[in-house]
Amino acid sequence: MIFIAVRFTTLPGRGDEWPALVEEFTRATRAEPGNLFFEWSRSVDDPDRFVLLEAFAGPEAGAAHVATAHFAAAMATLAGAIATTPEIINVEVPGQGWNAMAELTPRPRS
Repeated sequence: MIFIAVRFTTLPGRGDEWPALVEEFTRATRAEPGNLFFEWSRSVDDPDRFVLLEAFAGPEAGAAHVATAHFAAAMATLAGAIATTPEIINVEVPGQGWNAMAELTPRPRS
């Protein structure tokens, strides 16, 4: 599995626009055959910072993703909305998605 984490910082005050800017890109990417997950989070400390966690079944799926028209369109759109170059972690890891966390489970409700 290819696991990718990308940290984006929008132009000051543009954080509220980000979900709409990435909506089509997110939907199209999630529909790709090799996509395992594609999830956005917003910082609790900085409303203009977002983290994207994404995974693809393998290197071929990751390469196919970068070659899509929706990827190119998103890069063109997002370039006008970011304050800094995004930071990325891109690694190959074993497995095909999320696993259950062993250290924490829900407490039974009374």
